[in-house]
Amino acid sequence: MELKKKDFYFDLPQELIAQDPLEDRSSSRLLVLDKETGAVSHHVFREIVNYLNPGDCLVLNNTKVIPARLLGEREGTGAHVEVLLLKRREKDIWETLVKPGKKCKPGTRLSFGEGLLKAEVLETVEEGNRLIHFEYEGIWEEVLDRLGEMPLPPYITHKLQDKNRYQTVYAKYEGSAAAPTAGLHFTEKLLNQIEEMGVNIAYVTLHVGLGTFRPVKEENVLEHHMHSEFYQITEEAAKKINDTKKAGGRIICVGTTSCRTIESAADENGVVHPGSDNTEIFIYPGYHFKVLDALITNFHLPESTLVMLVSALAGRENVLNAYEEAIKERYRFFSFGDAMFIS
Repeated sequence: MELKKKDFYFDLPQELIAQDPLEDRSSSRLLVLDKETGAVSHHVFREIVNYLNPGDCLVLNNTKVIPARLLGEREGTGAHVEVLLLKRREKDIWETLVKPGKKCKPGTRLSFGEGLLKAEVLETVEEGNRLIHFEYEGIWEEVLDRLGEMPLPPYITHKLQDKNRYQTVYAKYEGSAAAPTAGLHFTEKLLNQIEEMGVNIAYVTLHVGLGTFRPVKEENVLEHHMHSEFYQITEEAAKKINDTKKAGGRIICVGTTSCRTIESAADENGVVHPGSDNTEIFIYPGYHFKVLDALITNFHLPESTLVMLVSALAGRENVLNAYEEAIKERYRFFSFGDAMFIS
């Protein structure tokens, strides 16, 4: 079987890439796509309540983005360096993305915040990433909070005024290099309203790596290798999801990360098992969903693994038609953009 990358291409005008979050999270737009018929309708996000039924289960990813972008200099030369924390390997050793990487060979010393944080490059690993050992006094989280910036995706060029706007209101466990952006549309008020309607809410955790933004380079999609990401599902969350399924309710994932988490943790019979693991699951057309019934998601990059995932759920033609409609209607795209409900 061969899937061509170019089959997931669409032409996106640059000005539709949202640069700033909206004042009110739940006032973004919502395109509703019927995955069976391909029919599309236009709404405001808070109207999502009209599409949820008592007894459904909403699955949310409660990961928290860390201020993973560190700007510093190489000791001795004073040359600027940017370090992006990708994954904690052990206590003070992180796998990172370094720019410019060529000059940061093993043994290179780095300094951030006028020496508040120092570091040494240990080795180069796959993808050209660097393992770096950090040295500091006090508490790591506090040092990072002082010196780190939110690692916004490369297509966002505006500076973020409020760090919290790149977090969901339910973010809890630190560890992501990018936000699970479909969740950014929810407010506390909206979540309370959804619970009062009798919709179950299950929280899972998947720490989003930058692999999410990694372009698919291979022309044959099936040759693309996904980055591994850590996830965790509590017994309580697994029980909520499984009980909902048993009772005939729908499992509605908020975001591709929640989707990938429960699909990774499910067995062939669609039963979700609690626990933690790393997943490299890559979902593309032809995939049979074991647990998920519907998906709330943002609008994604052309030829990205995320467009492939939504195409696996709703069909490539339906998705590309819906995207075409969204472009015509001037929807806002990507992380701070509008949302889509595939039902």
